[in-house]
Amino acid sequence: MIKFKRIIALTLVMIMGLTFVACGNDTSDVATPPVSEEKDTKDVSQSEPEVKAGKVLNIWGWNTEFQGLFKTYFEDAGLVPDGIEVKFTIVPNEDNAYQNALDEALLNQETASDDEKIDLFLVEADYALKYVESDYTLDIIKDVGLTDGDIAGQYKYTQEIVTDSNGAIKGTSWQATPGLFAYRRSIAKDVLGTDDPVEVQEALSTWDKFYDVAEKASAKGYKMLSGYDDSYRTFSNNVSNPWVDKDNTIVLDDNIVKWIEQTKEFTDKGYNNKSTLWDDQWAADQGPSGKVFGFFYSTWGINFTLLGNALETPLPDGITATSDPDAFKEATEGNGIFGDYGVVEGPQNYYWGGSWLCAATGSDNLELVQEIMRTMTCDPDTLITITKDTQDFTNNIEAMESLAADDNFASAFLGGQNHIKLFAESAKGIDMSNISPYDQGLNEEIQTAFRDYFNGTVDYDTALNNFYTAAVEKYPNLKKPN
Repeated sequence: MIKFKRIIALTLVMIMGLTFVACGNDTSDVATPPVSEEKDTKDVSQSEPEVKAGKVLNIWGWNTEFQGLFKTYFEDAGLVPDGIEVKFTIVPNEDNAYQNALDEALLNQETASDDEKIDLFLVEADYALKYVESDYTLDIIKDVGLTDGDIAGQYKYTQEIVTDSNGAIKGTSWQATPGLFAYRRSIAKDVLGTDDPVEVQEALSTWDKFYDVAEKASAKGYKMLSGYDDSYRTFSNNVSNPWVDKDNTIVLDDNIVKWIEQTKEFTDKGYNNKSTLWDDQWAADQGPSGKVFGFFYSTWGINFTLLGNALETPLPDGITATSDPDAFKEATEGNGIFGDYGVVEGPQNYYWGGSWLCAATGSDNLELVQEIMRTMTCDPDTLITITKDTQDFTNNIEAMESLAADDNFASAFLGGQNHIKLFAESAKGIDMSNISPYDQGLNEEIQTAFRDYFNGTVDYDTALNNFYTAAVEKYPNLKKPN
Protein backbone atom coordinates (compact mmCIF):
# COMPACT_ATOMS: atom_id res chain seq x y z
CA MET A 1 0.00 0.00 0.00
CA ILE A 2 3.00 2.32 0.45
CA LYS A 3 3.58 2.42 -3.32
CA PHE A 4 -0.14 2.91 -3.89
CA LYS A 5 -0.31 5.92 -1.59
CA ARG A 6 2.91 7.43 -2.96
CA ILE A 7 1.80 7.22 -6.60
CA ILE A 8 -1.59 8.79 -6.03
CA ALA A 9 -0.20 11.45 -3.72
CA LEU A 10 2.37 12.52 -6.33
CA THR A 11 -0.21 12.47 -9.11
CA LEU A 12 -2.84 14.42 -7.24
CA VAL A 13 -0.43 17.00 -5.86
CA MET A 14 1.65 17.65 -9.01
CA ILE A 15 -1.10 17.51 -11.59
CA MET A 16 -3.62 19.98 -10.28
CA GLY A 17 -5.82 21.90 -12.73
CA LEU A 18 -8.55 24.48 -12.54
CA THR A 19 -11.96 23.06 -13.22
CA PHE A 20 -13.28 23.66 -16.70
CA VAL A 21 -16.86 24.76 -16.13
CA ALA A 22 -15.88 27.24 -13.44
CA CYS A 23 -13.32 28.96 -15.70
CA GLY A 24 -12.03 30.07 -12.35
CA ASN A 25 -8.96 31.52 -10.70
CA ASP A 26 -5.78 30.14 -9.12
CA THR A 27 -5.80 26.75 -7.41
CA SER A 28 -6.06 26.58 -3.66
CA ASP A 29 -3.29 24.93 -1.66
CA VAL A 30 -5.70 23.69 1.02
CA ALA A 31 -8.37 21.11 0.33
CA THR A 32 -11.81 22.66 0.65
CA PRO A 33 -14.45 20.56 2.42
CA PRO A 34 -17.74 19.81 0.68
CA VAL A 35 -20.06 22.79 0.86
CA SER A 36 -23.28 20.93 0.34
CA GLU A 37 -24.64 17.45 0.35
CA GLU A 38 -27.85 16.13 -1.13
CA LYS A 39 -29.37 12.73 -0.53
CA ASP A 40 -31.75 10.46 -2.35
CA THR A 41 -33.00 7.70 -0.07
CA LYS A 42 -35.06 4.66 -0.90
CA ASP A 43 -38.08 3.95 1.29
CA VAL A 44 -36.85 1.42 3.83
CA SER A 45 -39.75 1.65 6.26
CA GLN A 46 -40.28 -2.09 5.94
CA SER A 47 -37.73 -4.55 7.28
CA GLU A 48 -34.49 -4.01 5.43
CA PRO A 49 -33.42 -6.97 3.28
CA GLU A 50 -29.93 -8.34 3.70
CA VAL A 51 -27.61 -6.96 1.03
CA LYS A 52 -24.07 -7.96 0.25
CA ALA A 53 -23.14 -4.53 -1.08
CA GLY A 54 -22.39 -1.47 1.00
CA LYS A 55 -25.36 0.27 2.56
CA VAL A 56 -24.47 3.71 1.14
CA LEU A 57 -23.65 4.52 -2.48
CA ASN A 58 -21.47 7.64 -2.48
CA ILE A 59 -21.31 9.74 -5.65
CA TRP A 60 -19.21 12.90 -5.90
CA GLY A 61 -19.61 15.71 -8.42
CA TRP A 62 -19.35 19.50 -8.85
CA ASN A 63 -22.94 20.22 -9.84
CA THR A 64 -26.32 18.50 -9.87
CA GLU A 65 -26.52 17.66 -13.58
CA PHE A 66 -25.78 13.94 -13.20
CA GLN A 67 -27.75 13.81 -9.96
CA GLY A 68 -30.85 14.89 -11.85
CA LEU A 69 -30.25 12.40 -14.65
CA PHE A 70 -29.61 9.63 -12.13
CA LYS A 71 -32.84 10.42 -10.30
CA THR A 72 -34.93 10.44 -13.48
CA TYR A 73 -33.44 7.57 -15.46
CA PHE A 74 -32.09 5.24 -12.77
CA GLU A 75 -33.64 5.75 -9.34
CA ASP A 76 -37.15 6.52 -10.56
CA ALA A 77 -36.87 3.49 -12.85
CA GLY A 78 -36.59 1.34 -9.71
CA LEU A 79 -32.99 0.34 -10.31
CA VAL A 80 -31.60 1.24 -6.88
CA PRO A 81 -31.73 -1.93 -4.74
CA ASP A 82 -33.80 -1.85 -1.57
CA GLY A 83 -31.72 -1.01 1.46
CA ILE A 84 -29.24 1.17 -0.43
CA GLU A 85 -28.99 4.86 0.42
CA VAL A 86 -27.73 7.07 -2.41
CA LYS A 87 -25.69 10.02 -1.19
CA PHE A 88 -24.50 12.77 -3.52
CA THR A 89 -21.69 15.02 -2.33
CA ILE A 90 -21.69 18.22 -4.40
CA VAL A 91 -18.68 20.55 -4.16
CA PRO A 92 -18.80 23.56 -6.53
CA ASN A 93 -15.89 24.14 -8.88
CA GLU A 94 -14.96 27.64 -7.71
CA ASP A 95 -11.30 28.05 -6.68
CA ASN A 96 -10.62 24.40 -7.48
CA ALA A 97 -12.74 23.37 -4.48
CA TYR A 98 -14.09 20.20 -6.07
CA GLN A 99 -10.73 18.73 -7.00
CA ASN A 100 -9.20 19.71 -3.66
CA ALA A 101 -12.00 18.07 -1.66
CA LEU A 102 -12.06 15.02 -3.93
CA ASP A 103 -8.28 14.61 -3.71
CA GLU A 104 -8.38 14.68 0.07
CA ALA A 105 -11.22 12.14 0.17
CA LEU A 106 -9.45 9.82 -2.26
CA LEU A 107 -6.22 9.99 -0.28
CA ASN A 108 -8.23 8.89 2.77
CA GLN A 109 -10.25 6.28 0.88
CA GLU A 110 -8.32 3.32 2.28
CA THR A 111 -9.09 4.20 5.90
CA ALA A 112 -12.58 5.65 5.41
CA SER A 113 -15.53 3.83 6.93
CA ASP A 114 -17.61 1.70 4.58
CA ASP A 115 -20.44 4.23 4.53
CA GLU A 116 -18.05 7.05 3.57
CA LYS A 117 -16.01 5.37 0.84
CA ILE A 118 -16.47 7.00 -2.56
CA ASP A 119 -18.04 4.66 -5.11
CA LEU A 120 -18.44 6.91 -8.14
CA PHE A 121 -17.02 10.34 -8.89
CA LEU A 122 -17.25 12.62 -11.90
CA VAL A 123 -14.38 14.24 -13.80
CA GLU A 124 -14.19 16.67 -16.70
CA ALA A 125 -12.23 16.48 -19.93
CA ASP A 126 -9.51 18.96 -19.02
CA TYR A 127 -8.35 17.10 -15.93
CA ALA A 128 -9.55 13.55 -16.60
CA LEU A 129 -6.03 12.21 -17.15
CA LYS A 130 -5.01 13.36 -13.67
CA TYR A 131 -7.32 10.72 -12.20
CA VAL A 132 -7.12 8.21 -15.04
CA GLU A 133 -3.35 7.86 -14.56
CA SER A 134 -3.77 7.34 -10.82
CA ASP A 135 -4.45 4.16 -8.84
CA TYR A 136 -7.68 5.61 -7.48
CA THR A 137 -9.70 4.82 -10.61
CA LEU A 138 -10.73 1.35 -11.73
CA ASP A 139 -10.65 -0.27 -15.16
CA ILE A 140 -14.30 -0.31 -16.22
CA ILE A 141 -13.82 -3.63 -18.05
CA LYS A 142 -11.48 -5.70 -15.84
CA ASP A 143 -12.46 -4.26 -12.46
CA VAL A 144 -16.01 -2.95 -12.77
CA GLY A 145 -17.31 -5.63 -15.11
CA LEU A 146 -18.57 -3.84 -18.18
CA THR A 147 -17.95 -5.73 -21.42
CA ASP A 148 -16.47 -4.69 -24.73
CA GLY A 149 -19.96 -5.17 -26.13
CA ASP A 150 -21.46 -2.77 -23.58
CA ILE A 151 -19.25 0.13 -24.71
CA ALA A 152 -19.06 -0.76 -28.41
CA GLY A 153 -21.66 1.83 -29.41
CA GLN A 154 -19.95 4.81 -27.78
CA TYR A 155 -18.03 7.52 -29.56
CA LYS A 156 -14.40 6.37 -29.46
CA TYR A 157 -13.01 9.73 -28.37
CA THR A 158 -15.05 9.50 -25.15
CA GLN A 159 -13.09 6.33 -24.36
CA GLU A 160 -9.71 7.64 -25.52
CA ILE A 161 -9.84 10.59 -23.13
CA VAL A 162 -10.13 8.24 -20.13
CA THR A 163 -7.68 5.56 -21.30
CA ASP A 164 -4.50 5.32 -19.27
CA SER A 165 -0.96 4.72 -20.53
CA ASN A 166 -1.44 0.97 -20.12
CA GLY A 167 -4.56 0.91 -22.29
CA ALA A 168 -7.09 0.57 -19.45
CA ILE A 169 -10.35 2.51 -19.84
CA LYS A 170 -10.92 4.23 -16.49
CA GLY A 171 -14.22 6.04 -17.02
CA THR A 172 -17.36 6.26 -19.12
CA SER A 173 -19.72 9.08 -20.13
CA TRP A 174 -23.38 9.47 -21.04
CA GLN A 175 -22.60 12.42 -23.32
CA ALA A 176 -20.40 13.38 -26.23
CA THR A 177 -19.59 17.07 -26.63
CA PRO A 178 -18.80 18.15 -30.21
CA GLY A 179 -18.94 21.90 -30.76
CA LEU A 180 -20.84 24.17 -33.13
CA PHE A 181 -21.27 27.90 -33.69
CA ALA A 182 -24.62 29.22 -32.45
CA TYR A 183 -25.72 32.40 -34.24
CA ARG A 184 -28.56 34.86 -33.82
CA ARG A 185 -30.92 34.39 -36.75
CA SER A 186 -32.20 37.97 -36.67
CA ILE A 187 -28.67 39.39 -36.71
CA ALA A 188 -27.63 37.03 -39.52
CA LYS A 189 -30.56 38.29 -41.60
CA ASP A 190 -29.46 41.87 -41.04
CA VAL A 191 -25.77 41.22 -41.75
CA LEU A 192 -25.91 38.45 -44.37
CA GLY A 193 -29.43 38.80 -45.71
CA THR A 194 -30.32 35.27 -44.61
CA ASP A 195 -30.63 33.10 -41.52
CA ASP A 196 -30.61 29.83 -43.46
CA PRO A 197 -28.06 27.50 -41.79
CA VAL A 198 -26.65 26.31 -45.11
CA GLU A 199 -25.97 29.84 -46.31
CA VAL A 200 -24.72 31.03 -42.93
CA GLN A 201 -22.30 28.08 -42.80
CA GLU A 202 -20.98 28.99 -46.24
CA ALA A 203 -20.34 32.52 -44.98
CA LEU A 204 -18.46 31.21 -41.92
CA SER A 205 -16.75 28.12 -43.33
CA THR A 206 -13.15 29.41 -42.92
CA TRP A 207 -11.46 31.78 -40.49
CA ASP A 208 -10.89 34.27 -43.30
CA LYS A 209 -14.62 34.28 -44.06
CA PHE A 210 -15.36 34.50 -40.34
CA TYR A 211 -13.24 37.65 -40.20
CA ASP A 212 -15.08 39.13 -43.20
CA VAL A 213 -18.44 38.57 -41.48
CA ALA A 214 -17.06 40.18 -38.31
CA GLU A 215 -16.21 43.26 -40.36
CA LYS A 216 -19.70 43.37 -41.89
CA ALA A 217 -21.32 42.86 -38.50
CA SER A 218 -19.30 45.71 -37.03
CA ALA A 219 -20.47 48.02 -39.79
CA LYS A 220 -24.04 47.21 -38.76
CA GLY A 221 -23.39 47.91 -35.08
CA TYR A 222 -22.92 44.30 -33.93
CA LYS A 223 -20.09 42.41 -32.27
CA MET A 224 -18.97 39.15 -33.83
CA LEU A 225 -18.06 37.55 -30.51
CA SER A 226 -18.71 38.52 -26.92
CA GLY A 227 -15.17 38.39 -25.58
CA TYR A 228 -11.66 37.09 -25.42
CA ASP A 229 -12.33 33.44 -24.68
CA ASP A 230 -15.23 32.63 -27.00
CA SER A 231 -13.20 31.11 -29.80
CA TYR A 232 -10.48 29.63 -27.59
CA ARG A 233 -11.68 26.03 -27.60
CA THR A 234 -11.99 26.01 -31.36
CA PHE A 235 -8.27 26.75 -31.56
CA SER A 236 -7.03 24.82 -28.51
CA ASN A 237 -8.78 21.60 -29.54
CA ASN A 238 -7.03 21.65 -32.90
CA VAL A 239 -3.44 21.90 -31.70
CA SER A 240 -0.67 19.84 -33.32
CA ASN A 241 1.14 19.04 -30.05
CA PRO A 242 0.26 18.45 -26.39
CA TRP A 243 0.78 21.33 -23.97
CA VAL A 244 3.80 19.53 -22.46
CA ASP A 245 6.50 17.50 -24.23
CA LYS A 246 8.32 14.38 -23.01
CA ASP A 247 10.88 16.53 -21.21
CA ASN A 248 8.14 18.35 -19.25
CA THR A 249 8.71 21.53 -21.25
CA ILE A 250 5.67 23.70 -21.98
CA VAL A 251 4.85 23.90 -25.70
CA LEU A 252 3.05 26.96 -27.09
CA ASP A 253 1.32 25.51 -30.13
CA ASP A 254 0.93 27.57 -33.32
CA ASN A 255 -2.83 27.28 -33.00
CA ILE A 256 -2.79 28.96 -29.59
CA VAL A 257 -0.74 31.76 -31.13
CA LYS A 258 -3.38 32.10 -33.85
CA TRP A 259 -6.05 32.50 -31.15
CA ILE A 260 -3.97 35.22 -29.49
CA GLU A 261 -3.49 37.06 -32.79
CA GLN A 262 -7.14 36.86 -33.79
CA THR A 263 -8.41 37.89 -30.36
CA LYS A 264 -6.04 40.86 -30.20
CA GLU A 265 -7.20 42.04 -33.62
CA PHE A 266 -10.89 41.52 -32.76
CA THR A 267 -10.39 43.47 -29.53
CA ASP A 268 -8.51 46.34 -31.16
CA LYS A 269 -11.09 46.66 -33.94
CA GLY A 270 -14.09 46.45 -31.60
CA TYR A 271 -15.33 43.11 -32.91
CA ASN A 272 -15.91 41.82 -29.37
CA ASN A 273 -17.27 43.18 -26.08
CA LYS A 274 -14.13 42.41 -24.02
CA SER A 275 -16.00 39.93 -21.87
CA THR A 276 -14.70 36.72 -20.32
CA LEU A 277 -16.50 33.41 -20.10
CA TRP A 278 -19.21 33.26 -17.43
CA ASP A 279 -19.12 36.97 -16.55
CA ASP A 280 -22.23 39.17 -16.55
CA GLN A 281 -21.43 40.86 -19.87
CA TRP A 282 -20.95 37.50 -21.58
CA ALA A 283 -24.29 36.21 -20.26
CA ALA A 284 -26.11 39.41 -21.18
CA ASP A 285 -24.70 39.30 -24.71
CA GLN A 286 -26.59 36.02 -25.22
CA GLY A 287 -29.91 37.51 -24.17
CA PRO A 288 -32.65 39.69 -25.65
CA SER A 289 -30.62 42.91 -25.43
CA GLY A 290 -27.47 41.35 -26.83
CA LYS A 291 -25.97 42.47 -30.12
CA VAL A 292 -23.49 39.63 -30.64
CA PHE A 293 -23.58 37.60 -33.84
CA GLY A 294 -22.84 34.27 -32.21
CA PHE A 295 -21.12 31.99 -29.71
CA PHE A 296 -18.98 28.87 -29.93
CA TYR A 297 -20.73 26.25 -27.83
CA SER A 298 -20.78 22.49 -27.44
CA THR A 299 -23.78 20.30 -26.73
CA TRP A 300 -24.30 21.08 -23.04
CA GLY A 301 -23.82 24.81 -23.60
CA ILE A 302 -26.50 25.25 -26.23
CA ASN A 303 -29.31 23.42 -24.51
CA PHE A 304 -28.60 24.62 -20.99
CA THR A 305 -26.44 27.75 -20.68
CA LEU A 306 -27.35 29.52 -23.93
CA LEU A 307 -31.04 28.67 -23.61
CA GLY A 308 -31.17 30.00 -20.07
CA ASN A 309 -29.40 33.22 -20.98
CA ALA A 310 -31.70 33.77 -23.96
CA LEU A 311 -34.84 34.01 -21.83
CA GLU A 312 -36.28 37.35 -20.73
CA THR A 313 -38.08 35.74 -17.79
CA PRO A 314 -36.15 33.00 -15.96
CA LEU A 315 -37.70 29.57 -15.72
CA PRO A 316 -39.71 28.94 -12.54
CA ASP A 317 -37.81 26.97 -9.92
CA GLY A 318 -37.88 23.25 -10.57
CA ILE A 319 -39.14 23.52 -14.15
CA THR A 320 -36.92 21.67 -16.64
CA ALA A 321 -37.47 19.85 -19.91
CA THR A 322 -37.43 16.55 -18.01
CA SER A 323 -39.28 17.47 -14.82
CA ASP A 324 -42.33 19.00 -16.53
CA PRO A 325 -42.15 19.15 -20.35
CA ASP A 326 -45.49 20.93 -20.74
CA ALA A 327 -44.64 23.63 -18.20
CA PHE A 328 -41.19 24.00 -19.75
CA LYS A 329 -42.70 24.54 -23.20
CA GLU A 330 -45.16 27.09 -21.87
CA ALA A 331 -42.42 28.95 -19.98
CA THR A 332 -39.93 29.12 -22.86
CA GLU A 333 -41.70 29.61 -26.17
CA GLY A 334 -42.13 33.32 -26.84
CA ASN A 335 -39.88 34.14 -23.89
CA GLY A 336 -37.00 36.48 -24.76
CA ILE A 337 -35.20 35.36 -27.91
CA PHE A 338 -36.17 31.71 -27.62
CA GLY A 339 -36.18 30.44 -31.21
CA ASP A 340 -33.85 33.16 -32.55
CA TYR A 341 -30.71 31.00 -32.51
CA GLY A 342 -29.48 28.61 -35.17
CA VAL A 343 -26.35 26.45 -35.34
CA VAL A 344 -23.70 25.75 -37.98
CA GLU A 345 -20.39 23.90 -38.04
CA GLY A 346 -18.41 27.12 -38.19
CA PRO A 347 -14.83 27.51 -39.45
CA GLN A 348 -13.30 24.52 -37.63
CA ASN A 349 -14.34 21.27 -35.97
CA TYR A 350 -13.83 21.07 -32.19
CA TYR A 351 -15.18 19.69 -28.92
CA TRP A 352 -15.63 21.28 -25.50
CA GLY A 353 -15.92 19.62 -22.14
CA GLY A 354 -17.92 16.61 -21.03
CA SER A 355 -18.38 14.64 -17.82
CA TRP A 356 -17.16 11.11 -17.07
CA LEU A 357 -18.09 8.61 -14.38
CA CYS A 358 -15.11 7.00 -12.66
CA ALA A 359 -15.33 4.03 -10.30
CA ALA A 360 -13.26 4.62 -7.18
CA THR A 361 -10.77 2.05 -5.95
CA GLY A 362 -12.07 0.72 -2.65
CA SER A 363 -15.76 0.97 -3.58
CA ASP A 364 -17.91 -1.61 -1.83
CA ASN A 365 -20.72 -1.23 -4.37
CA LEU A 366 -19.10 -2.36 -7.61
CA GLU A 367 -22.10 -4.39 -8.80
CA LEU A 368 -24.32 -1.31 -8.49
CA VAL A 369 -21.63 0.91 -10.03
CA GLN A 370 -21.50 -1.48 -12.97
CA GLU A 371 -25.26 -1.27 -13.45
CA ILE A 372 -25.24 2.53 -13.23
CA MET A 373 -22.50 2.76 -15.84
CA ARG A 374 -24.23 0.28 -18.13
CA THR A 375 -27.66 1.92 -17.89
CA MET A 376 -26.59 5.57 -17.93
CA THR A 377 -23.74 5.44 -20.47
CA CYS A 378 -24.20 2.31 -22.60
CA ASP A 379 -27.92 1.60 -22.96
CA PRO A 380 -29.19 3.02 -26.29
CA ASP A 381 -32.79 3.29 -25.08
CA THR A 382 -31.81 5.33 -22.03
CA LEU A 383 -29.49 7.58 -24.02
CA ILE A 384 -31.94 8.31 -26.83
CA THR A 385 -34.59 9.11 -24.22
CA ILE A 386 -32.24 11.58 -22.52
CA THR A 387 -31.62 13.28 -25.88
CA LYS A 388 -35.31 13.49 -26.69
CA ASP A 389 -36.08 14.87 -23.24
CA THR A 390 -33.20 17.34 -22.90
CA GLN A 391 -31.93 17.95 -26.47
CA ASP A 392 -28.45 16.99 -25.22
CA PHE A 393 -26.15 14.89 -27.41
CA THR A 394 -25.60 11.48 -25.82
CA ASN A 395 -22.90 8.87 -26.17
CA ASN A 396 -24.34 6.28 -28.54
CA ILE A 397 -23.52 6.48 -32.23
CA GLU A 398 -26.48 4.47 -33.48
CA ALA A 399 -28.97 6.40 -31.35
CA MET A 400 -27.64 9.79 -32.44
CA GLU A 401 -27.49 8.77 -36.10
CA SER A 402 -31.13 7.69 -35.92
CA LEU A 403 -32.16 11.10 -34.56
CA ALA A 404 -29.94 12.86 -37.11
CA ALA A 405 -31.92 11.13 -39.87
CA ASP A 406 -35.31 11.81 -38.25
CA ASP A 407 -37.09 14.59 -40.11
CA ASN A 408 -39.50 15.00 -37.20
CA PHE A 409 -36.80 15.67 -34.61
CA ALA A 410 -36.20 19.37 -34.03
CA SER A 411 -35.18 21.93 -31.42
CA ALA A 412 -37.74 24.64 -30.80
CA PHE A 413 -35.01 26.76 -29.22
CA LEU A 414 -33.02 26.57 -32.46
CA GLY A 415 -35.93 27.61 -34.65
CA GLY A 416 -36.93 24.05 -35.56
CA GLN A 417 -33.45 22.93 -36.58
CA ASN A 418 -32.24 19.34 -36.11
CA HIS A 419 -28.99 20.17 -34.31
CA ILE A 420 -28.25 16.48 -33.65
CA LYS A 421 -27.51 16.06 -37.35
CA LEU A 422 -24.73 18.66 -37.14
CA PHE A 423 -23.40 17.33 -33.83
CA ALA A 424 -23.26 13.78 -35.20
CA GLU A 425 -21.15 14.96 -38.11
CA SER A 426 -18.91 17.08 -35.91
CA ALA A 427 -18.30 14.20 -33.49
CA LYS A 428 -16.66 12.18 -36.26
CA GLY A 429 -13.80 14.66 -36.49
CA ILE A 430 -12.86 14.90 -32.81
CA ASP A 431 -9.17 14.13 -32.27
CA MET A 432 -7.91 13.35 -28.75
CA SER A 433 -4.31 12.61 -29.70
CA ASN A 434 -2.89 15.79 -28.17
CA ILE A 435 -4.47 15.90 -24.72
CA SER A 436 -2.33 16.03 -21.58
CA PRO A 437 -2.87 15.90 -17.80
CA TYR A 438 -2.05 19.62 -17.68
CA ASP A 439 -4.74 20.87 -20.05
CA GLN A 440 -7.04 22.29 -17.38
CA GLY A 441 -4.50 24.53 -15.70
CA LEU A 442 -2.60 25.62 -18.81
CA ASN A 443 -5.74 26.41 -20.78
CA GLU A 444 -6.92 28.61 -17.93
CA GLU A 445 -3.57 30.30 -17.34
CA ILE A 446 -2.99 31.24 -20.99
CA GLN A 447 -6.40 32.89 -21.16
CA THR A 448 -5.87 34.72 -17.88
CA ALA A 449 -2.37 35.92 -18.74
CA PHE A 450 -3.32 37.33 -22.14
CA ARG A 451 -6.32 39.35 -21.02
CA ASP A 452 -3.93 42.15 -20.04
CA TYR A 453 -2.39 41.96 -23.52
CA PHE A 454 -5.78 42.13 -25.21
CA ASN A 455 -6.67 45.12 -23.02
CA GLY A 456 -3.41 46.82 -23.96
CA THR A 457 -2.01 47.05 -20.42
CA VAL A 458 1.01 44.80 -21.15
CA ASP A 459 2.88 43.82 -24.29
CA TYR A 460 2.98 40.35 -25.83
CA ASP A 461 6.27 39.27 -24.28
CA THR A 462 5.18 40.33 -20.80
CA ALA A 463 1.90 38.42 -21.12
CA LEU A 464 3.75 35.33 -22.34
CA ASN A 465 6.24 35.51 -19.49
CA ASN A 466 3.37 35.94 -17.02
CA PHE A 467 1.81 32.80 -18.43
CA TYR A 468 4.97 30.75 -18.05
CA THR A 469 5.50 32.03 -14.52
CA ALA A 470 1.95 31.12 -13.46
CA ALA A 471 2.18 27.75 -15.20
CA VAL A 472 5.38 26.74 -13.41
CA GLU A 473 4.02 27.96 -10.09
CA LYS A 474 1.00 25.72 -10.62
CA TYR A 475 3.01 22.77 -11.92
CA PRO A 476 6.54 22.94 -10.43
CA ASN A 477 7.62 19.89 -12.42
CA LEU A 478 7.18 21.78 -15.71
CA LYS A 479 9.76 23.96 -17.44
CA LYS A 480 9.60 27.09 -19.55
CA PRO A 481 10.93 26.66 -23.10
CA ASN A 482 14.46 27.94 -23.70
